[in-house]
Amino acid sequence: MSKNIILSNQEIEHTIKRIAYQIYETFVDEEEIVIAGIASNGFTFAKKIADALNKISTLKVSLCEVRINKQNPELPINTSLTKEEYTNKGLILVDDVLNSGTTLIYAVRHFLDVPLKKFKTAVLVDRNHKKYPVKADFKGISLSTSSLEHVQVVFDENGDNYAYLS
Repeated sequence: MSKNIILSNQEIEHTIKRIAYQIYETFVDEEEIVIAGIASNGFTFAKKIADALNKISTLKVSLCEVRINKQNPELPINTSLTKEEYTNKGLILVDDVLNSGTTLIYAVRHFLDVPLKKFKTAVLVDRNHKKYPVKADFKGISLSTSSLEHVQVVFDENGDNYAYLS
């Protein structure tokens, strides 16, 4: 299987900054927001967005890790923050790749159990293969691929981040 690089490290870094600015513009009236990343790559992407936001804004950013069983998303979802910690706050749900929308829609449903001031979604790659009516409010790239192709995002510990199509 060959790897076709669709986003280089530099392109991912630019995308993170752009999404951070878009989030800041959207939540500029808030004092505190929650960035909830879907484990594991979504949470890594969320941490990178939070770091970028901390450099450009005065928003207090809380990180939340969302653990969902991607093979069986109906199972209970666990979060690193309690519901009280994100009630009545702005929240951005983050994942690395939006494929069919299954993971994102079940995670969205989880957060709708409590009142939120504003709720947005962010993804690095939007595959355009949705089977649920879910969209990314902030996205790196939209990619029309065949359902046989697979998009993988690599967040390397050494900072060599990239996304490829196989």
